[in-house]
Amino acid sequence: MSTYKNLIGKDVNFLTTDPDNDAAEGQIWYNSTAGAFKNVAGASTWSSTVDLNTARRESGAAGTQTASVVFGGGLAPNGSTDTAATEEYNGFNFANSGNMTTAREGLGAAGTQTAALAFGGANYGTPEGVSKKTETYNGSSWTAVNDMNNVRSYVAGFGLQTAAIAVGGGPGTAVTESWDGTNWTNLSAPSNVPGILFTNASCGTQTAGIIFGGSFLDGFNQPPGVQSTTLDWNGSTWTAGGNMNTARRRLGGAGTSTAALGFGGYLPSPFSTATEAYDGSTWTTLSATLATGTGHMHGSGTAVSALSAGGATSTAGAVATSYEFNNTINAITQAAWAAGGALNTARFYLGGCGTQTAGLAFGGNEPGGSKNETEEYNGSTWSEQNNLTTARAYLGGCGTQTAGLGFGGGPSTGLGNTEEYDGTSWSEQNDLNTVRQGPSGCGTQTAGLAFGGYHAPPGASNATEEYDGSSWTTTGNLNTANYQFAGAGSQTAALAFGGQTPTKRQTEEYNGTAWTTVPATLTTGVSGQSGAGTQDSAISALGTLGGNTTQTEQYNGTGWSISANATQARRGAGAGGTVPAALVFGGYVTGEAANTEEFTGGTSALNIKTITTS
Repeated sequence: MSTYKNLIGKDVNFLTTDPDNDAAEGQIWYNSTAGAFKNVAGASTWSSTVDLNTARRESGAAGTQTASVVFGGGLAPNGSTDTAATEEYNGFNFANSGNMTTAREGLGAAGTQTAALAFGGANYGTPEGVSKKTETYNGSSWTAVNDMNNVRSYVAGFGLQTAAIAVGGGPGTAVTESWDGTNWTNLSAPSNVPGILFTNASCGTQTAGIIFGGSFLDGFNQPPGVQSTTLDWNGSTWTAGGNMNTARRRLGGAGTSTAALGFGGYLPSPFSTATEAYDGSTWTTLSATLATGTGHMHGSGTAVSALSAGGATSTAGAVATSYEFNNTINAITQAAWAAGGALNTARFYLGGCGTQTAGLAFGGNEPGGSKNETEEYNGSTWSEQNNLTTARAYLGGCGTQTAGLGFGGGPSTGLGNTEEYDGTSWSEQNDLNTVRQGPSGCGTQTAGLAFGGYHAPPGASNATEEYDGSSWTTTGNLNTANYQFAGAGSQTAALAFGGQTPTKRQTEEYNGTAWTTVPATLTTGVSGQSGAGTQDSAISALGTLGGNTTQTEQYNGTGWSISANATQARRGAGAGGTVPAALVFGGYVTGEAANTEEFTGGTSALNIKTITTS
């Protein structure tokens, strides 16, 4: 008789707490605290992500879930208005990129985010109508290249920018075309699709692809309307594959010919939420469904990690709604920003410290001059407290709501003033050794760190000082003099990033004695940003890239990665908290701002299930 150990090779472990790592996949254990057998279950889920900047339907898409490009599409049904707009998705946000040379919808797509191919489509608002135009994308701009041999819209496509297949589409185009990076070639029978198919989904490579769902226009004894048909492509011939469980057209697709995903679509009424997975021969309906029945969209990514962007949820209009699909043993929650309560006094380049639910804002600037106002945040509202002794802006801060520290600042050539806050009032302490405005800071009231800043002359400072609760001591300099940058961490493990260095991307780490410039740099150079967290888990939010930005990046001790955008673009905001729960407030938009935003970091946890007999 087979036992669990015979089959799996491991005993059933008796544990007091559930495991928290991927090694638990495929295992069964007994949780003695819960009095239950448990395991980790794989889960397929759709989750909402940020909207497209331009709502659209019947657009093209290429790339992966976290590096996708969406282009073209219709702004309204029936080809009345089409767009040439292009957007890139990085796993958190959509950013506008260069427009296509020709606006159109129902176009074929292939390639990656930085090397995409668009072909065919239609713009019924122009004399040309259905098109055979082809364009290539290099990650920033589109270039018109040689046309297809056949005009066609709602065409299926797959492959790479230099090796793609186009098939089907209207008006009644059965010919399969192959693209070699320069020219399209009509492939002869038996390469012609067995039926004139359009509004279907597709994925794969030039030598191993599939098309599925859609409609047959006429001929080959195929009925019109929605179809469940799957056709497999081996590089020269189309053959019938397994039928989908739900017939539909205008659906999304992602993956490969042996691991595909089909989702949404038009039934014709209503729009579908259903998702199916294909293993090369059979389609399986998954428990994961779209939150809203959606059709008229392209997909990108794989069968375990896909993106659906835009489309339509009714026969009228277009939507900007986007969803991510994940098939994983982890339950994933995306990072996000949410609005908090507004400051009572709008200002910019103010000091800040504390946590997301116990924040402290002090000083700052407005057109009338420097401010001395102090406010406390309780997680929802700000309340006025006793003022700073010296009104100033561009000051550094660290500590907590009941034990805060403010130092340096401006205007003019800089100040050395240091003040401590005890939860009620501010009191003057010993000055910094190097007077400056715009220093960055981290740590606590009795173990604080001030670094960088600006003083005239000579300008940017590399000075670093440690505070012991009474006085400042000069220690190791920054490797690069810097100002209008952000910091995080503690007196013995600090992080400095961004700011007015040559690239605005530099990162330095401090070990309590000396600074080290690390290889990790911000994805995008920025200055005037806000920072929070620790040396190995920090956030860089907002700032200016030449114009104010909402961009957010997270640091994991090794590298920076893009995170969810904040809502209000600004620079010079105060900050506090940690990466899982950060806070930004105030700042400069086109003048002083009062708004507060709260950051919640993304999470990933094992999808643990209790085993039952029912």
